[in-house]
Amino acid sequence: MSDQNIEVRTSNKPGHVTSLDGDQLQIPATWALLPPGNAALSRRIKKDGPTWTVKEPKGRKLFSKGIWAPADRIEILKQQLILERQDPSYQKKLDASRARRDRDEQAYKIEFYNAIIQYLAFHPDVEDLATDMATRITEHAIPVGSGTVARTKTIPIEQRAEAATIAWMRHQTTAYDNMTIPREKGKRREVRRILAKRSKQLLDRYRCGEIDLMRCPLYSVLS
Repeated sequence: MSDQNIEVRTSNKPGHVTSLDGDQLQIPATWALLPPGNAALSRRIKKDGPTWTVKEPKGRKLFSKGIWAPADRIEILKQQLILERQDPSYQKKLDASRARRDRDEQAYKIEFYNAIIQYLAFHPDVEDLATDMATRITEHAIPVGSGTVARTKTIPIEQRAEAATIAWMRHQTTAYDNMTIPREKGKRREVRRILAKRSKQLLDRYRCGEIDLMRCPLYSVLS
């Protein structure tokens, strides 16, 4: 197994890890653990193989605990990376890459904001509230690493905009954050569905221009 690139779990047995099949695997004596946090080095170690990537589940997510690989190979690739980063051309390439990402992020921010505006489609009498609301939702949802639906690419941007709007309203205009929800399977999802339906009904009134602003929870937030 030490000649493969596999995913493993930690083990209570010293000097071992656990395979996904539940087998105890002894860590080769010449291997070392590369801690998580150095993405560039981790990619090179995995590409060069073999490796054992240690991941531990926490809820629905997996968190890296590091990569086991031959110690001499980790050191060689680490030194290669250090030398590359000392080259002036590396910094220029890095700066260009960052500038490109910044441009892409700014373009996506505008695109996402416009998608929210189109989803809201408020009546002309309250369209200024739509711009304020779209700005707030965008600023909350768009940052890299926010973990919101705005960062996924698995659904169209129109659906991302709708989902982000409903999520924002759930926290801003309902009592969701202070609710005591029973720890029953599907109960939280059911509560979210009910609140989403109410939020969509409220948005429909804004689209028709038939809204009592002074008694509206959304207006009290935006004002």
